[in-house]
Amino acid sequence: MKTRVTEIFGIQYPIIQGGLAYLAYAELAAAVSNAGGLGQITAATLGTPEKLREEIRKVRSLTNKPFGVNFAIARHDGRYQELLEVAIEEKVPAISITGANPKPVFERIKGENIRTLVLVAGVRQAQKAEELGADAVMAVGQEGGGHLGRDDIGTMVLIPRVVDSVTIPVIASGGIGDGRGLLASFALGAEGIEMGTRFIATQECVHAHEKYKEAILNAKETDTIIIKKTLGAPGRVLKTKYTQDIIEREQQGATYEDLQEFISGKANCKYIYDGNEEEGLAWVGQVIGLINSIPTVQELFDEMISTAEKAQRGIGNLFENRSLR
Repeated sequence: MKTRVTEIFGIQYPIIQGGLAYLAYAELAAAVSNAGGLGQITAATLGTPEKLREEIRKVRSLTNKPFGVNFAIARHDGRYQELLEVAIEEKVPAISITGANPKPVFERIKGENIRTLVLVAGVRQAQKAEELGADAVMAVGQEGGGHLGRDDIGTMVLIPRVVDSVTIPVIASGGIGDGRGLLASFALGAEGIEMGTRFIATQECVHAHEKYKEAILNAKETDTIIIKKTLGAPGRVLKTKYTQDIIEREQQGATYEDLQEFISGKANCKYIYDGNEEEGLAWVGQVIGLINSIPTVQELFDEMISTAEKAQRGIGNLFENRSLR
């Protein structure tokens, strides 16, 4: 499977693992890379340069394949520079940038042999990323989990719009969790996919509590809601009494300061690490409606590629039958 994404990042399949705050550690990243995709660890939730360096070296002990480091730069409150220095010193193959203006990052890594991905939710962001020198953009539709764009644009429309607006490769994200989504993304003009929620429900996502994985398995696509929309930072989470309470507080005019305790990383960890849904929240995408197993990452890749190939043959037959009429 060859696209510009596989060529740029030196991977077998154009499948990127999302940054996954508090969950994207070495075990998962290495498993994705070993299966032929691009695994990532997250700098934001490692916190210190020493921990990031340790995690980068742990990935390298588990795989000799390319991997990335995700910088959710808004999470660092402007203090991501020392973590970025570690990534440069360790000569990581790739970095992805999410959550804020990536310009300072591009200025710092200019001349370094590091491939770059930028997460976008609209055409203008994608064009700006291309102007800055991004190797590819990951365009996330409204179906995705975690933080999303403010314009409520679904993946089906967003991907072709972005593809038509830039010359660099576009990676589709949002609502993708199997081989059908992979093939559909190619049909929309994307040259790869990014998945977040689907990789949480894998055996190598060892930091995710079993209750979190079980909730993903048992939920339907209607079991998610958007919080923080009134704050200008919408994000999709699992629908629970806790997250519905956040929505109610927003409707009553709550400010960021009022909600800070309820939407914090600490609250996130209470659910995803401890399984405490009464006191925490969990980011998920609508793709939970398509997830019904917790495979190894390799098993997931095998299933996705097989399903995509089968679907491709079926589509080919449709057009072949038409030509015979």
